[in-house]
Amino acid sequence: MSWRPQYRSSKFRHVFGKAATKESCYDGVPITCSVQDNNFCAVNPRFLAVITECAGGGAFLVLSTGKVDPHHPRVSGHRGNVLDVKWNPFNDYCIASCSEDTTVKVWEIPPHGVLKNITVPWKELQGHSRRVSLIEWHPTANNILFSTGYDYQIMIWNLDCSEQVIKNPVRTISHHADVVLSMSFNTDGSLLATTCKDRKVRLMEPLSGNLLQEANCKTHKASKVLILSNMKMLFTSGTSRWNDRQIALWDQDDLSVPLLAENLDGSSGVIFPFYDPDTHMLYLAGKGDGNIRYYEISSEKPYIHYLTEHRSHLPQKGMGVMPKRGLDVSSCEVFRFYRLVTIKNLIEPLSMIVPRRSESYQDDIYPMTPGNRPALTAEEWLGGINKDPVLMSLKPGSQVAQSYSEMNKGLGNSLDTRRSQSRPGMLQLAYIQDQLGTKDGKEDSGHTGEERSQTAVSNGEDLALCSPPRTENELRLKFHKQQEEIRRLRELLNQRDVRIKQLELEIKNVKNSHYASLL
Repeated sequence: MSWRPQYRSSKFRHVFGKAATKESCYDGVPITCSVQDNNFCAVNPRFLAVITECAGGGAFLVLSTGKVDPHHPRVSGHRGNVLDVKWNPFNDYCIASCSEDTTVKVWEIPPHGVLKNITVPWKELQGHSRRVSLIEWHPTANNILFSTGYDYQIMIWNLDCSEQVIKNPVRTISHHADVVLSMSFNTDGSLLATTCKDRKVRLMEPLSGNLLQEANCKTHKASKVLILSNMKMLFTSGTSRWNDRQIALWDQDDLSVPLLAENLDGSSGVIFPFYDPDTHMLYLAGKGDGNIRYYEISSEKPYIHYLTEHRSHLPQKGMGVMPKRGLDVSSCEVFRFYRLVTIKNLIEPLSMIVPRRSESYQDDIYPMTPGNRPALTAEEWLGGINKDPVLMSLKPGSQVAQSYSEMNKGLGNSLDTRRSQSRPGMLQLAYIQDQLGTKDGKEDSGHTGEERSQTAVSNGEDLALCSPPRTENELRLKFHKQQEEIRRLRELLNQRDVRIKQLELEIKNVKNSHYASLL
């Protein structure tokens, strides 16, 4: 018998990391010196938020340009250091922050960016007795926020209320005997996994607060946890009995013994795990490391398949991750990090790219993915309903998948199908042009009435079925979406004008060449 090597085919075998050019980096950012094991950075297709050092309270920056002015306006309403920031997954202009002053605050960011200091939040959540260290948005329900702090409590907040200051959470989970180190939801938000300083991994129902399972492995001290929903597994990163950095994989239905435990190295920095359910790729970035390892997860042994790693001589303090709807699909980008490099006050975008020769859209690496439209309202989720996220296609010009027709009514957010090609933001110029060109937009609307009547679906919403805004916040969102639609149509008209001029020039050249041949 002849020996044949066992090769495992994978379309992501040759994925590589491509760091952004210096012009696309964020330079001069005073990144926080906090020792908290958080990411300190949050990204969406429009803005990048990063926690900064400042005197007299806590603050963070909301950026949309590369070079950062030392006097750039900040969001600075906290009385203590800011420990975590998270963008609302269904509203690119809404961000939540938590602080050592025991409060959680939710902010509304202007569509043109932060041009002056913001000190008054949209909502202030007061319920924790000690500093708040972590916040997470619910993955499918609109305006549901989770927070936890050094009082060992996980509090659930409903932001769909009229009060500006909310003092009573809708539910409090009290299963932990020490500080909660990380939280992770499954795809539909029906399960919540946590790691705690008491070495235990817990799996619970967030709505009812019932504890489903509890893992207490003496050989693995977990610090971060992820629910791999499409694999029915849990992934944890932490340390072994001998303080080596270690990763472990658990069966979601049985947390008594890990399926797999593997030591990485002897460094001391915390491992930040990131999972992409669309590609089944797992990324591991260590605090203080310059490299990012990436693996592919499978449902069969050995479960974790090492691919390769991206190496850099600059160590990272934290990481931000761009949502899938903000990736550059024309370059086959499947993941994008934003590395916080404190030694150079730099934020460096890092794109993970699948090498392909064709420049057309690659359907096999971009399946339907969760978009920025909620599947549930806060009241529906609190009433006991769970739903899978509303999916969207990343193909340019596509619309949101209408998975739940009943969600067409009463939603204040819609899908923005525009893609961020290099960095989030770049909105100031567009905003000013929109304001200056309002009159032109009205004139253009008269000439393009037939075109608009032919496209009844805009930005993923049926305009005939769209209900009128019920609150001031919804009215503001509708205004921003209309401004964006006007700008997009204006760009389309400009492109057609350019094409007309090109064709006229070609006709003129043909006529001249014809006359020259006759002479």
